[in-house]
Amino acid sequence: MDEKKLRICHVITRMIVGGAQENTLLTIKGHLASGHQVELATGPSPGREGKLLENTGMPDFPIVEFPDMVREVSPLHDLKAFFALKKYFKSGKFDVVHTHSSKAGIIGRLAARAAGVPVVVHTVHGQAFHPYQSKLKNRLFIFLERFAAKYCDKIYAVAQAMIDQCVAAKVAPREKYMVVYSGMDTTAFDHAVREEDLRNKLGIPENAKTICTVARLFHQKGYEFVIPAAEKVLASMPDVHFLFVGDGPMYDDLNKYLKSKNIDKNFHFAGLVPPSEVCRYIAQSDLLWHLSLHEGLPRAVVQALATGIPAIGFALDGTPEVIINGETGYTTAAEDVNAVTARTLELFQNDDLRRSMGAKGKEKVLKQFDWQLMADILEKEFITLYNIKTKVTK
Repeated sequence: MDEKKLRICHVITRMIVGGAQENTLLTIKGHLASGHQVELATGPSPGREGKLLENTGMPDFPIVEFPDMVREVSPLHDLKAFFALKKYFKSGKFDVVHTHSSKAGIIGRLAARAAGVPVVVHTVHGQAFHPYQSKLKNRLFIFLERFAAKYCDKIYAVAQAMIDQCVAAKVAPREKYMVVYSGMDTTAFDHAVREEDLRNKLGIPENAKTICTVARLFHQKGYEFVIPAAEKVLASMPDVHFLFVGDGPMYDDLNKYLKSKNIDKNFHFAGLVPPSEVCRYIAQSDLLWHLSLHEGLPRAVVQALATGIPAIGFALDGTPEVIINGETGYTTAAEDVNAVTARTLELFQNDDLRRSMGAKGKEKVLKQFDWQLMADILEKEFITLYNIKTKVTK
C-alpha cells in the first residue's frame, strides 16, 4: 500500500446520536490511527436527538460546524453552505472528501468537485427516496441524487438493497457502487451480559421477558407499529416488558398514550444512551423489534445479534440482509402488526428456538460488522482512488 498519508474530510449534515454518525466517527477513528489527517465538517445538531461529539473518547481532530448546513431543504441556507464548503475544501487542500447523508451528500459532493478535490466519495446510509413519501419528493430526491452522483468517484452503501434501489432508479450505474457494511464495536456487544443493577434502575422485573427497540423517538422509526404490536403482545402475555433506547420529539406523546391505556408500567424509556453503553441495554432484553419503514441497514439489529439476541423486523431495505428469516429472527411484511405479534409470541413460547436464533445471529455478524474492518476497507479504497486520480491529472 502507498505510504502517502492522506488529508481526508468527512461531511455529514448533523452529528446527532445515530447510526450514520457513529459510522462516520468510527471511520475517522480508524484513519487517524493509520496516520492520516482527518477533519469533520458538519451542521448544527439541535433538539432531543443528542450530540454524538460529546464525550466520545476520540483523539483530538479538527471539527468545523457550518451553521447553514441544515437538514431541511432551504435554498438560501443550501447555497450559503455550498460556498462555505467550497472555500473550506480549497483552503484545506484535501485529498479526499467523503460525504454522508442526503443533504450533506448533495451539497458536499458538488462543493468538493468545484473546489478541485481529487477524490470525492459518498456513503448511502439510508435512501433519500422511498415508497413512504410523496411522489413529488421521490422525484425531487432521485433527480438530486442523479445530479450529485455525476460529481463523485465512488458511492458506498451500507447494504446491497441500497445499491439495487439506486440502480433501479437510475441514480448511477452499478459499477459505481460498492457495499461497505456499517462497522461497530462488535466486541462490546459480544461481551455484554445481564445486569441486575441496570434492570433495577430501569424498573424491569428480574425475570420479565423484555423486548427492546433502539431508535430515535421520531415518526420515521416505526413507533406507530411498535405500540399496537406491544398492546397485542400484552393481551396474551401481560408480564412482557418493553425497553425503548433513544429520545426524540415523540417522547411526550408516547408517554401520554401509554398512561391513557394504563400500560405505562410495562414500558421503560432509557433515553439517550452513549454508543459505548448501548450494548449494556440491549443485553437486558430477550428480543429486538425493528419496525421502521425506512432504513439503510438496521444497525440496532446487528447490535442485537452480536449480543446473541434475535430480532423481528419488516422485510424492507437492508433488514433481510441481517435478519435471515427463520434463522436469526423473523422478517414480516411491512406494517403487518399481526405477524410481528404472532412471531413474538412464538419465540417467547419457545426459549430454545429463541436462543438458537440469537446464537446463529452472533456467529454471522461479529466479524462482518467490525468497525476496524470497515475503516480498513475504506482506507484501501481512498488510497487506490487517489493514486488513480492523481496519475490521470499529472
